[in-house]
Amino acid sequence: MRHAVPALFAIGIGVLAASAGPLAQATAPTKPGTSTAAAAKATAQHILLSADELKWGPAPPGLPGGAQLAVLDGDPSKAGVPYALAAKFPDGYTIPPHWHPTDENVQVFSGTLMVGMGKTLDESSGKALGMGGYAKLPRRMPHWAKAKGETIIHVYGMGPFEITYVNPKDDPRKTGTQ
Repeated sequence: MRHAVPALFAIGIGVLAASAGPLAQATAPTKPGTSTAAAAKATAQHILLSADELKWGPAPPGLPGGAQLAVLDGDPSKAGVPYALAAKFPDGYTIPPHWHPTDENVQVFSGTLMVGMGKTLDESSGKALGMGGYAKLPRRMPHWAKAKGETIIHVYGMGPFEITYVNPKDDPRKTGTQ
């Protein structure tokens, strides 16, 4: 029994040494010019992105024009697949009352996001979420959001990320305001 502890220690060191190569590869920084999605695929287990490595682009047509989006992980369009994305909104950017088919989790990175529940946008009933603020919006719960100052948020959940507007006239896909 006296020799069991040193033997287990040696086995543990061997396992750590054998796993060091894959771990180092999985946590290697993203090469400049590589898309965020490509970085996610290249690092199947770990994704490490600094703010300057995010690949911002226009938000999808379901959101009003002016927002920018960066997919951090996963595929927001696929059902049952976890996703994480960052969204950047200019001051005053408003998403009218809408709902999603899956739970939506939102964290505020910078700025202030006003969030309210219900089928109408009533700022007096909303809550201001500043840096570090969090909201969990259950599936099919109507809600709205408005940026106060440039605001960056982190949105994550289980796909698909889809948006249905309470009032179809607010849908930029139907009004061409994307």
